[in-house]
Amino acid sequence: MPIRHFPRILVSGFILCAISGLMAFAAMAARAADTIETVARQAILIDMNTGTVLFEKNADATMPPSSMSKIMTVYMVFERLKDGRLSLDDTFPVSEKAWRKQGSKMWVGVNTRVRVEDLLRGIIVQSGNDATIVVAEGIAGSEDSFASLLNEKAAALGMKNSTFRNASGWPHPEHVTTARDLAVLSQATIRNFPEYYHYYSEKTFTYNGIKQGNRNPTIYLNIGSDGLKTGHTEAAGFGLTASAVRDGRRLMLVINGLPSSKARRVESERLLNWGFREFDNYALFKAGEVVVEANAWMGEDGTVPLIIEDDLHLTIKRKARDGLKVTAVYDGPVAAPIKKGDKLGTLKVAVPDSEVREIPLLAGKDIGQLGTFSRLGAALKFVLWGESN
Repeated sequence: MPIRHFPRILVSGFILCAISGLMAFAAMAARAADTIETVARQAILIDMNTGTVLFEKNADATMPPSSMSKIMTVYMVFERLKDGRLSLDDTFPVSEKAWRKQGSKMWVGVNTRVRVEDLLRGIIVQSGNDATIVVAEGIAGSEDSFASLLNEKAAALGMKNSTFRNASGWPHPEHVTTARDLAVLSQATIRNFPEYYHYYSEKTFTYNGIKQGNRNPTIYLNIGSDGLKTGHTEAAGFGLTASAVRDGRRLMLVINGLPSSKARRVESERLLNWGFREFDNYALFKAGEVVVEANAWMGEDGTVPLIIEDDLHLTIKRKARDGLKVTAVYDGPVAAPIKKGDKLGTLKVAVPDSEVREIPLLAGKDIGQLGTFSRLGAALKFVLWGESN
């Protein structure tokens, strides 16, 4: 299962305190401490199921993405396939500019037309710079116009530190991104286009009689990897954006600035294995599940259920599970009337040496106020015996 459920006996065994109406439960923080190093200049490792960053190094430093920026070019094609603006059997013409483009090539023929599906494979598997220009010109008329579309899409996806100047990742002083932005893009690719993502795991593709292998080293290893894209230029070093799945957990890795293709392979395998080995996912509360019942002062019901709006899934180090502590904090008793959805407190989730995560506690239902005589009776009971309702 992708999410491990804490046994109810463990949840009920968390620390429980009652001081001046404050109640305590148990939980954890969304980010784990970095306990591994890498020779990569930039890196980020994310658990996609929960969005938890397991490791990062210079993740927001701008860097040349080299051919990893082709993930964005492919994203634009996937988007048009999904909404019907393109089909896999559509064709685009090959200009002389595309045909002459240097670097890694699909080997398209000048003044020919190439199927969109072949172009996708030429970009993903063969890392063809020529294929990216064919796509750019086919979609936007020119590579410059296509780059403008890439920048608009990057902004829409929340890629805060990325600028695209071409479709291939060809070196340009203003063509930059970050490891975090590439992780954002790659996660959007996987989530938004599951029907097309399989192209990233293809190991070979033959076009014009030329067979080429996928440059992504992780898809040849038995580590659950199914994508995405390598990159290399002299300025950027060797880089890789990779994703892998084990037992329903998906990790996203971006590394760049490595000294060799061997280092890229070794570091990507090591970091992915570390993420799967050292961490696991746990379900603490479901959306709408009652976290605690709070006393309702002068309410038609004596208590009001406090709930959280969304499922609370946590990624934590396996060895840190026993230190998990959750605290539900609210001022009680809560005065009626109470409306469903009112924010009445905070669920604090913490693990030693980690940031505390805070989730709003909401009223789970409406609680009306007692009538005048009932309120007088409740007040008298409180004065005489200390009962809040």
